[in-house]
Amino acid sequence: MSHQSVLIIGAGLGGLATALRLSSRGYRHITIVEKASTPGGRLNILEKDGFRFDTGPSFFSMSYEFDELFRWCGFPNPLRYRPLDPLYTVYLAGHSRPFRIFRDLQRLEKEFEGVEPALARKMERWLRNAGEIFKATEYRVVKKDFSSLAEYLWALAGVPWRHAPRMFMSMWRDLERHFQSEEARIIFSLVSFFLGNTPFHTPAVYKLLSYTEFVHDGYWSVEGGMYSIVESIVHILQQRGVRFEYEKEITAPMMEEGRLRGFKTRDGRTFRADIFVCNSDAAAFRGLVLGRHRWQPPSLDKMEWTLAPFTMYVGLNTTLPSLNHHNYFLGSNFRDYAHTIFTSAEAPEKPYYYVNIPSKSDPFCAPEGCENLFFLCPVPDLRYKPDWSDAEKLAEAILNDFEHRVGYPIRSHIITCTVWTPQDWQQRFNLYRGSGLGLAHGLNQIGGFRPALCDEEFPNLFYVGASTRPGTGLPMVVIGSRLVSEHILKRFPQRAELSEKSVVNM
Repeated sequence: MSHQSVLIIGAGLGGLATALRLSSRGYRHITIVEKASTPGGRLNILEKDGFRFDTGPSFFSMSYEFDELFRWCGFPNPLRYRPLDPLYTVYLAGHSRPFRIFRDLQRLEKEFEGVEPALARKMERWLRNAGEIFKATEYRVVKKDFSSLAEYLWALAGVPWRHAPRMFMSMWRDLERHFQSEEARIIFSLVSFFLGNTPFHTPAVYKLLSYTEFVHDGYWSVEGGMYSIVESIVHILQQRGVRFEYEKEITAPMMEEGRLRGFKTRDGRTFRADIFVCNSDAAAFRGLVLGRHRWQPPSLDKMEWTLAPFTMYVGLNTTLPSLNHHNYFLGSNFRDYAHTIFTSAEAPEKPYYYVNIPSKSDPFCAPEGCENLFFLCPVPDLRYKPDWSDAEKLAEAILNDFEHRVGYPIRSHIITCTVWTPQDWQQRFNLYRGSGLGLAHGLNQIGGFRPALCDEEFPNLFYVGASTRPGTGLPMVVIGSRLVSEHILKRFPQRAELSEKSVVNM
């Protein structure tokens, strides 16, 4: 029996998960071509001066999607999850103590004493509605692909109409209907930033994320660090004979007799295959590599993109016992900050940022008696702020604010510090304009309005990842890997009469 060859462009989670699924369904000639020197895409690793940093995602929800991935492939899940408790801690300017965000609503209510009366009752109402939206859309919309826009709209018509107003209402407006304090509204709106957007621009329907974090599954990290997800999948793929080619950037398609037969790399090499899966940005790839008129930069720049990441990886020769694993540091001008952060040409003087401290859970991430800190500050993408010569100024502003908030002079304890600007993220991982999570989730860019999983012109080209369907985030990408694998299995089942070519590197 012959086997069709598969070329996967990009070794991000979407590409790795798709390779895992296809290899479990009989596809034996699979090659993954990756621009970077390591697999993982944004879910990557930085090792420096004895410290180990996860470069991107630091936790996830919907852990059962990883269970489904490995179960679909026919073997036990090798990952060991660790629940977050509290989910995260929020430091708000003007408050003497942080807010610890617990899933237990009675414990949560105590955190908001004197700030938001009867919080537990209000949260129950908020989460009840969020759960209804989640249950109404999970299998009808989120976990399903659509062959046409009409099919998508028909699926939406099956969602109870009582949820329709939240498609056109902002998350912030919906929060105003449930909570009276600015503090509660701000903290429970943070889920919108997981989509790379602000609550003033995110449809209220995405309150379903609050249901996933508080009720349905919670938040999780992985023992051994987030990069162990990548390491575990890569180990299985290597055992199955999947071939990896690193430091190879795809630049152009190779056509024969009007059909897509391969792709060329920047260093002049050619990779041929029968089936292609693109784990690069589904919108930008169509324009910048395939040359499609609809997806050229002038059109791409008019789309809504998620915020860009400004990240710092800091190693300390001391510990910070007062901090938890996941921490948010927010100022006193939330509304103004949210309304200007997308389009400002200047770095914020008083930045909002997130701090993850993996060594709280995995001591091996840092030398004994040390701590590793990952700072993430959302900033405008490169359309609005292309010049990052002032990166050191923003880094100083973050460290100054952090020292003030925690009451500890960490500068004298810094052993190592690495800064990545949106320019670095664009160059390292081909993120369009440095956008951290790809296309945003506005009304005209969700569900069937996102770039399709199946290419419009080439029947043997497919897409997986943040900027295609169903959307951004680790569990969404894992769902997308199932959807695209099902498309491939339907279009290209393994049959003896099909091409015997395997992927070759010329």
